[in-house]
Amino acid sequence: MNQVIVESLHGVTLAGGGPFGKAALLRALQFAPRIVGADGGADRLLRHGVEPEAVIGDFDSVSAAARSRLADRLFPIAEQETTDFDKALRSIRAPFLLGLGFAGARLDHGLAVLNALVRQPQAKCLVLSPQDVVFLAPRQLDLDLPVGSRLSLFPMGAVTGESEGLRWPLQDLQFAPDAMIGTSNKVAARQVRLRFSAQKMLVILPIKSLPAALNGLGVGSAVRGE
Repeated sequence: MNQVIVESLHGVTLAGGGPFGKAALLRALQFAPRIVGADGGADRLLRHGVEPEAVIGDFDSVSAAARSRLADRLFPIAEQETTDFDKALRSIRAPFLLGLGFAGARLDHGLAVLNALVRQPQAKCLVLSPQDVVFLAPRQLDLDLPVGSRLSLFPMGAVTGESEGLRWPLQDLQFAPDAMIGTSNKVAARQVRLRFSAQKMLVILPIKSLPAALNGLGVGSAVRGE
């Protein structure tokens, strides 16, 4: 059984070792004010003048200086079968997480993050990049989005879907990583309804649609302690 290291009634910002700016951090904290570092993410946070309440990982990339400064907040998980991102997802119990520094400074790391989103669906983690937000869709998802907005889908396994409010409907399409994918669909009506046969589909939206994504996932009331 996974140990719960951080428990919160509100959103948690989870910082990884990849690059992210102070503006992106402040934006995430507006929605998810509690802060956790995943291994080297502790150093990123300290460089931005922010101390995490916990650091989770195998600690193969966090600096000695960060270890010393945050000694009472280190929670090592030594196994090497999973990434630090995966370790953090299964060790935090919160309505949702916002992931910074995980959007793929390295391609293998970025792919591992997408894998973990599907392996740990209970986490409701939304990974943020400067341009996008990506998250695992539940089997039913309703979104309020601007007409003309971009909505991309990427299957992480075999899955079918139905849609209302998209320019190119999903009906009768067989999605799979090595077959049909859904890059750059367009929102045709403000209310978008998506239904999937399995929890295997990633949704990618412009970063400005983060509030809509949180509302669609049913966690909008957990934002900033509301």
